[in-house]
Amino acid sequence: MSSKEKPTLGGTRIKTRKRNIAAPLDPASFSDAVVQIYLDNAGDLELVAKSIESSDLNFSRYGDTFFEVVFRGARTQPGTIKPDEGECHPYSIIDCEPKREVILPSVIYIQKILRRRPFLIKNLENVMQRFLQSLELFEENERKMLAIFTALAFSQKLSGLPPETVFQPLHKDNLIAKGLVLSFITDFFKEYLVDNSLDDLISILKRGKMEDNLLDFFPSTKRTPDAFSEHFTKAGLLPLVEYNQKKIFEVTLKEMKSALTGQMAEEADISDVIETVKQHVKDAKFPDIEIVRILWDIMMDAVQWSGKNQQQNANAALRQVKTWSKLLNAFCTTGKLELELMYKIQVQCYEDAKLMKLFPDIIRSLYDQDVLAEDIILHWFRKGTNPKGRQTFVKGLEPFVKWLEEAEEED
Repeated sequence: MSSKEKPTLGGTRIKTRKRNIAAPLDPASFSDAVVQIYLDNAGDLELVAKSIESSDLNFSRYGDTFFEVVFRGARTQPGTIKPDEGECHPYSIIDCEPKREVILPSVIYIQKILRRRPFLIKNLENVMQRFLQSLELFEENERKMLAIFTALAFSQKLSGLPPETVFQPLHKDNLIAKGLVLSFITDFFKEYLVDNSLDDLISILKRGKMEDNLLDFFPSTKRTPDAFSEHFTKAGLLPLVEYNQKKIFEVTLKEMKSALTGQMAEEADISDVIETVKQHVKDAKFPDIEIVRILWDIMMDAVQWSGKNQQQNANAALRQVKTWSKLLNAFCTTGKLELELMYKIQVQCYEDAKLMKLFPDIIRSLYDQDVLAEDIILHWFRKGTNPKGRQTFVKGLEPFVKWLEEAEEED
């Protein structure tokens, strides 16, 4: 060994001192440290974010505590939203005014934190769930602030925040009964739709498993389509009202089609079928013109078609028309509706090769069963406006129309 070399102990690592190793080892100390960062930077979120990024705080262990400090200004007491003893800062999200321009910087700030520490998204979920479960413990302005924050978080696509877990606490019966959930989602919808389309909102609701259950957020005494429409119309959310009406229409239509198809297959009494239609019409408030179109579709869908045998298909279709003509007659109560039925038949005969040659026979049968009046048939023949197959159908109907005109002259 050279005299200049210092002796060393083989296999021994020489430890060097690290800076800033005094990281808090308990939630209270961690909370105080984060609060101090806010206080040192006077709530400037840009500076707070930089200080947090350069700190040695154990976020993986105290992620929930971190977001408690962000939202509440301090660590919260177990099982409640009240701040625990210890340091507290006045720059929390809860202390913000319930306005988007005030809350948006906090959303952007959290986004920056999550980009550096993406594992914290689970902690954000935990804290948001806990706060939404405790809506009744917040003041009205604080609940509105939470709704606006949640809307902006989804609007800004906050690091994959999952709606299905965030919205889960809103299904609590006691919160719904007090109207707190309805108030929250109303504020949420209004804020989210400022920057996003209704389709975007529906996508969020689908992921949160809320799309088909919006009425469940109304108190039990107000779970009606009319109450839904009235509430959200007053809130200025007419597109949502129209969407819900369309959805009710589609669901009720599907139910009615299923019920009528079954009754027709079982050859149920016509009076029972009419009653079924009336009940569904009452529930969904179908327009009269839509009812006529729907009934014709259901009748034709219930025909037992026989492959390529055109004569058998023709016989089956005409038999169906004759059998269920009283159903059409019950709802074709005006000349306008009768004309609409003719247009519906015209379009279907034009689009369905099986029915192409049956148009004159169908019209004649409906005339014989008193569903279509003579003047309506003549009006369609002379002044009909739908061009689909019109030239062919007019030509095919000429002999019958000629017979009607001659009978009219004789009278």
